[in-house]
Amino acid sequence: MEERQYPVYTLKNECNDCYKCIRGCHIKAIKIQSGSASVINDKCIACGHCVTICPAGAKRVRSDIDIARTLILTGADVYVSLAPSWAGVYNLSKEKMIAVLKKLGFKGVSETALGAQEVSIETAKMLNNSDKGLFISSACPVIDDYIRLYKPEFAKNITPLGSPALTHAGLLKDMLGKNIKIVFIGPCIAKKNEADRHPDLISASLTFDELNYWIKEEFIDVDNIETDDTCFFVPEASYEGALYPLEGGMNETIKQVIKSNDYKNDVMFISVSSLEDFDKSLQNIDPAKIENKIFLEALACSGGCIGGPCLSSDKSRILVTSNIYTNIQYRESVPKEPRKVVPIEYIAAPVERVEYSIEQINKALKKISKHSEEDELNCSGCGYASCREFVNALIAGDAESSQCVSYMRKIAVRKAAAMLRCMPSAVVIADSNMQIVEANDSFEHMFLGEMYEIFSNRTDGLKGASLDRIIPFFELFKSVLDTGIDIHQEHYAHKDKLYDINVFTIEDNELVGAVISDVTKSELDRSKIAQKAREVISKNIATVQEIASLLGEHMVETELLLDSIAKGYDPDSHNRPSEGK
Repeated sequence: MEERQYPVYTLKNECNDCYKCIRGCHIKAIKIQSGSASVINDKCIACGHCVTICPAGAKRVRSDIDIARTLILTGADVYVSLAPSWAGVYNLSKEKMIAVLKKLGFKGVSETALGAQEVSIETAKMLNNSDKGLFISSACPVIDDYIRLYKPEFAKNITPLGSPALTHAGLLKDMLGKNIKIVFIGPCIAKKNEADRHPDLISASLTFDELNYWIKEEFIDVDNIETDDTCFFVPEASYEGALYPLEGGMNETIKQVIKSNDYKNDVMFISVSSLEDFDKSLQNIDPAKIENKIFLEALACSGGCIGGPCLSSDKSRILVTSNIYTNIQYRESVPKEPRKVVPIEYIAAPVERVEYSIEQINKALKKISKHSEEDELNCSGCGYASCREFVNALIAGDAESSQCVSYMRKIAVRKAAAMLRCMPSAVVIADSNMQIVEANDSFEHMFLGEMYEIFSNRTDGLKGASLDRIIPFFELFKSVLDTGIDIHQEHYAHKDKLYDINVFTIEDNELVGAVISDVTKSELDRSKIAQKAREVISKNIATVQEIASLLGEHMVETELLLDSIAKGYDPDSHNRPSEGK
């Protein structure tokens, strides 16, 4: 069988590195690379919590619609194992729900609750034949994997039975034929892992979200779909097994089996729903020292399966619960022997936990500017509960230093401070009260005069000082704060100085900044250059005029000389009367 993609994955381009998935992940099965959060498959238990809380929708669930569709297209007899929580989600009668699924191409529809009933019967037998001990339900695949990976010492306490879905699939194959294919449909993501591990029983697992998408894709009008006499659950309708998606529902069914068969009523039934509560329930307990019989019904989702990550319903929890109870039918007596048992041994496979040396941890802490215990804020901004938990992930390669908010803030402040210090222009930032928030050395040099030495030795410099007592043009700052319109004042004259001023908004009506340049010297230099240029131009004009004058006189003299010469060589010129005579 071709290896399938893990049920939960990340759309990297959609991930906004908010680390909410890490904060919400009970087992920290998230790795940060290049600012993007991805699931660590070997550590993940597919609870789906990261999917439900991701604000960007970057965490996605693998779609198995194509697998189910392909099974149908091959001509195989494909049956649906429909989780009992469907009754609380869909506003459809049993007949219409079955008609919709058959419209998609399924041969028939059966209730997973049938498998739940068989599990309860076998569990009740097991408890009746035991004297003492802790028994943990195996109905929830998330709980099963959590124990195997993170609470391996309790793996032997899981009841060695397949989940209701696996038991139901085995029951259907016994009754309808070994070659039929089963597709589970419910609110659970972890069922995809269950299907991947037991392809001989479940060929594919779909969520209610996927079912809704498929229905829309096929343009099925669910409200007006026609039903017929073939629209019934096969091989039969379920009874008390439909209680399983509710917290305490499994315990209730086991109690009915005990009562119906006159078993010993000496079992302490406890139910927990949520990983956090389950984790707490196992704290400071040694199963070997338990002197009575405790059955722990454990579900990973708050409230039970009706709190599943892919329930696909906006209904209130009360209405979902009410709808499920409305559809339940109870048997007068419950059989003593199950029709089907799927034995499964849950083997511990603990996630390796590397213990790092003090030297390694301290070195990693220093990389994020944590040089003392006071520096360890434990703010959880990185997604981890403490700085030391974070650096453990950092050393393991599952985290990046950029996740530390305080560290990145320090880096940003240092960079900003370095830029401010190196800028030749004066820079100042003021708040709405005209008090200085930040000012660089150039500003202090430019406006403090003799007071510069005093303030330059202060750690905070001019922070908190009144701007209007230092600069003469503070009204420009007030104007920008009030209007939000930036101002560029060129050649602002004050006493014997000229300033080039740019005042701009940083935060509307809260913070305003300015870049100020003293252009006095440059303007004087420009004036001197202009004066020199005018002097040169004047001299050039005089020279040109003199040249022009000389050229004019020279031309007159030349003309007279040539005229006299011409007259001397002209024979008729002696006989001509003189001009003016």
